Amino acid sequence: MRKPLVAGNWKMNGSSASNKLLLDAILAQRDSFASVDVALFPPALYIQQVQSALSGTGMYWGTQNVSQFDSGAYTGEISAAMLHDFSCQYVLIGHSERRCLYAELNLDQVFLDHIIAEKYEMSVKHGITPIICIGESPEEHSMGRTEEMVARLMDIVIAQQGVEMLSKVVLAYEPVWAIGTGKTASPEWAQDVHSFMRQRVAKHDAKIAASLRILYGGSVKGNNAAPLFAKPDIDGGLIGGGSRDADEFVKICQAAVQN
Repeated sequence: MRKPLVAGNWKMNGSSASNKLLLDAILAQRDSFASVDVALFPPALYIQQVQSALSGTGMYWGTQNVSQFDSGAYTGEISAAMLHDFSCQYVLIGHSERRCLYAELNLDQVFLDHIIAEKYEMSVKHGITPIICIGESPEEHSMGRTEEMVARLMDIVIAQQGVEMLSKVVLAYEPVWAIGTGKTASPEWAQDVHSFMRQRVAKHDAKIAASLRILYGGSVKGNNAAPLFAKPDIDGGLIGGGSRDADEFVKICQAAVQN
């Protein structure tokens, strides 16, 4: 039985004061979703604050990105070794906003997938569980290329690191056309893609595929989380905007309990 995981990506939002209010409000209701793994991903500046608040609560924390290098002249980057210093248990890798909004846009997407695989290897090396984001653009979605795009990154990761490494990872299907748009993939559509992903891994190792947690990310809210999480291959959610609203985020976590 795979334990549900709800990951809250704060993106570039928050302040010391607003973070404290949010954390206090979530923790006040922690008992109502204690059976669910929950991880929060604040901007890196606030990792120490989140670590202090969540230590001993059974909740986890991490960052929104990591370097593929251990150290060196990489201005602005954060290494997995540094994350280990702050007891980060998870890290997001390959989020679509990293791909699309910054310099990564100028890289060939297949080459970028190789970089993501390297970041994944570096995270595992330092005992941090990577949540690898996979999804198709609106154009790719409209062209019916969802499975092709999802398979490409999965195949590169497996070829570069071996299927055994997937026992130390979480995958997140995040259709780019549904992120921050209010458009949510139907539970049936999301289940079909998650099933495809699991079957892709099962071709290499059925046991790893059965235990692999696959999250759905894309405009998940308190009022649509339960039908998504009820599907057999959806093991929780990667939550963006909803993770900055305590009541909304708690409802999403509680929806994971019910399934």
